[in-house]
Amino acid sequence: MDTLKIGVVVHGPEIVDSGYAQKFIELLEDYGIVKARLGGTMGRTAVIDAHLEDKIDISQKLFPSQSVDMFNQENFDVIFLINYGKSSVTGHAFGYKVYNNSQGHPPLIQMERPGEEDGSVVAWRSDLEELAEDISIKMDLLMVSPEEITKNLFKENPCQEISDRLCRKIAGVSPNENIFVNGIVIGKSNSSDVSIIAENGLITDIIGGELKKHGVEKLGIINLKKAIVKTGLLRKSRVKPRILKLKRSNHKFSVSYVNHAAEDIYRLKNSDMVVTVGDDTTLVAADILYRFNIPIIGITDGDLDKVVEEGFKAEGSLIIELESGWDDLVGDKIFLELFNREETIEIENIENFKSKLIQIINELTSNYQLK
Repeated sequence: MDTLKIGVVVHGPEIVDSGYAQKFIELLEDYGIVKARLGGTMGRTAVIDAHLEDKIDISQKLFPSQSVDMFNQENFDVIFLINYGKSSVTGHAFGYKVYNNSQGHPPLIQMERPGEEDGSVVAWRSDLEELAEDISIKMDLLMVSPEEITKNLFKENPCQEISDRLCRKIAGVSPNENIFVNGIVIGKSNSSDVSIIAENGLITDIIGGELKKHGVEKLGIINLKKAIVKTGLLRKSRVKPRILKLKRSNHKFSVSYVNHAAEDIYRLKNSDMVVTVGDDTTLVAADILYRFNIPIIGITDGDLDKVVEEGFKAEGSLIIELESGWDDLVGDKIFLELFNREETIEIENIENFKSKLIQIINELTSNYQLK
């Protein structure tokens, strides 16, 4: 067999936390030259914790299909999408979406849930079946055909799509799970048969679940067909976080502001402190920034959806818990008065900055707790 040029798209924290990402990359090195990059954002923390940033490129924020497209444009012979979904149903639905969101028909093979009894390999293009089968034997995984997946995905759809009303069925949901759209919690499932309804780009209902109005407002108008939908926890594993040592200047301090978009927090890894608004944003941002030893000031209102199993926060962090619904109001005022609507500002004294921030809150309300 000729030496292959192999691209690996690593998706999600579970495939890394389980140790299978490293194992699989090492196995593929027997077949050719391997280059791996992340697709998605929550896997970044897992790559850092596993000391794999030299093996898996985490330098860019890319959707899985964008990572596939990059390998395809770089003329890789075969691209592996490796994932550890919550179930084979969600994993296969994810693979279907990535393949169909990628440009052209990339030479894609998916490895799904390798540590489970229903772990599988899918050759999304028929000319890759021989290689996929070889991998499935070596990894002791089932071979599943794209036809089988497509049949299961589309066997029933309770959604009626009319004019401006779009409907999207969510695969593999369990009752009582958070439903994320583009990284924001927009509701909770109360059954295993869940569909999201959007009208004119705005989510209006969840069939089989409960809508979280505040989340929908934060999300705004979206393309429901192309949106990234996840359910459950963003990271389930209990891990020992790794703290990276970064050089910082001692003269001025850089403080950044994040409002309800914690998935892209990595771009702020050179800040000295980050102000976060919203409970889930604060939880995820604090957990990621802990790896870079960056404290946060979290503006929350106790409306927590528990998006990771365990959250960490750096020493010197401060959580300010307000009454329900006040976090956005307070956050907007801080952004206007302290940040002058800039994402990042430079300050000379962190304690002075904290005092000014508390003063702004005191002008609006006295009902809050410091944690």
